[in-house]
Amino acid sequence: MTGTALPEVLAGALIVLGGAFALVGSWGLVRLPSLMERLHGPTKATTLGLGAMLVASVVWFQLGRGEWTTHELLVSAFLFLTAPVSANMIAKVHLHRLRAGEAGEGPGPAGAPDAPPGGPDWATFEAPHEGTPGDFEGD
Repeated sequence: MTGTALPEVLAGALIVLGGAFALVGSWGLVRLPSLMERLHGPTKATTLGLGAMLVASVVWFQLGRGEWTTHELLVSAFLFLTAPVSANMIAKVHLHRLRAGEAGEGPGPAGAPDAPPGGPDWATFEAPHEGTPGDFEGD
């Protein structure tokens, strides 16, 4: 294998790996039955797939052309910072809607979720109770 073929083979393998992860993540998004289960597809597998494709781009430009690019690093940082935050916010809204009785989907194949460890108000935006830390009206 010549020196110019190594970047092509490595970048190609990373693109195929990234495409496989993205395909599995997209399939999970479409096929899993409940919202909480569907969150795992785009936040885990698809993020890894896009990360592998971005690494393939870095490998290609560095080893193939001898150039450093920062675009891939910026996209990776943005992706790895925003994907967990957005998934957390979607999950919190879903749990809040379940608590309020608005959600219309039944339990998934794993059954109904267990009760939250901190009680039913652990993930809501409930106002602080009088006399608790954060209650600024009683100060």
